Amino acid sequence: MSHLPSDLSIPAAQSRSMIAFLAVSCGLIVANIYYSQPLVGLIGSTLRMQADTESLIVSLTQLGYAAGLIFLVPLGDLVENRRLVVMTVAAAVMPLLLGGLAWSGPAMMAASVLIGLTSVAVQMLIPLAAHLTQEARRGRVVGLITSGLLFGILLSRPIASSIAAFGSWRAVFFGSAGLMAGLALLLSRMLPYRKPEANQHYFALLASLFSLPARFPVLRQRAAYQAAAFAGFSLFWTGVPLFLMHNFGFSQRGVALFALAGAAGAFSAPVAGHLADRGHTAAGTLLSLVGVIGAFGVAAVGAMLKSVLVLIVAAILLDASVQTCLVFGQRSIYILAAELRSRMNGIFMAMFFLGGALGSAVTGLLLAHGGWEALCVAGMLPPVLALIYFLATSFR
Repeated sequence: MSHLPSDLSIPAAQSRSMIAFLAVSCGLIVANIYYSQPLVGLIGSTLRMQADTESLIVSLTQLGYAAGLIFLVPLGDLVENRRLVVMTVAAAVMPLLLGGLAWSGPAMMAASVLIGLTSVAVQMLIPLAAHLTQEARRGRVVGLITSGLLFGILLSRPIASSIAAFGSWRAVFFGSAGLMAGLALLLSRMLPYRKPEANQHYFALLASLFSLPARFPVLRQRAAYQAAAFAGFSLFWTGVPLFLMHNFGFSQRGVALFALAGAAGAFSAPVAGHLADRGHTAAGTLLSLVGVIGAFGVAAVGAMLKSVLVLIVAAILLDASVQTCLVFGQRSIYILAAELRSRMNGIFMAMFFLGGALGSAVTGLLLAHGGWEALCVAGMLPPVLALIYFLATSFR
């Protein structure tokens, strides 16, 4: 293992093999947050949970993730990065096993919080890659690694549905526990050593975290855009498996195929990174927010026409738009202050996932009391507000 000073660009971090390894690692880790999304109906029926509380499994996972972003990710500016990543990935094994063994709704909810908390290792890896990449290529590299993360998000749903269709939803969590144990070992061998040059203690680090949105308008704006986009994303992907099963008679295999088709949107991330490096962030942000709004319009039309194909188009448009917005956002905040990069990423992603937790929390209520049409209207509202905010700040 090489021992390198902080913030040093190294060829390994820019090589295709290292980028591919980081992308795959991010995908495997972040998938833990989303395995439960298409399985909430199965988990809820097994554990005898009420229909309007099943979606809380997804929300609590995202809230746990948000807590990890605030309390764990900033440690990347304080402690040696490789050790931090490896310990966090290894810590995910136990809550995943608890999820597989869950005997009641409260036990599953507790496991969900801890799964989210320990999945933040992915947001330690992306800033590390940014530290080790030259600024001229940073957007492209972040885009490539983010595409791995996004493939993990999008493929987690069809993988979880397929495993549940052929076996049990519990096998999803047991399998991921084994993957995390193996990945922790690989990361300990392959990641470079990076010790940040920090002179603060942990509580001072946390105190500084909450001042960052006030100090950096770009951070505040990008977090607002992404929280709005991800609220819609969570609404759609928490609600659409239930909608397809209840209204189209889909099985878990059908839901898996639908989610797999939607994963095509992940190919937009590298393109977005390239455009960000070329200075097209404003135009890309505008198009991505409009794309999220338009996706829910297409989804509403798909329900009216009873067309699965139109719903697939909506899913691809939504995924591509949310991912594009994310890449532009991360590229924008990573150029602000290198010594604050982990804290910047932590608060950015925490606000991002709080938006997602809110979206998934209200999904059950919207479907129960207003149906798919109410969900589509609710999904449009946050990105519409974000678009107004974007236009107001751009003109100012």
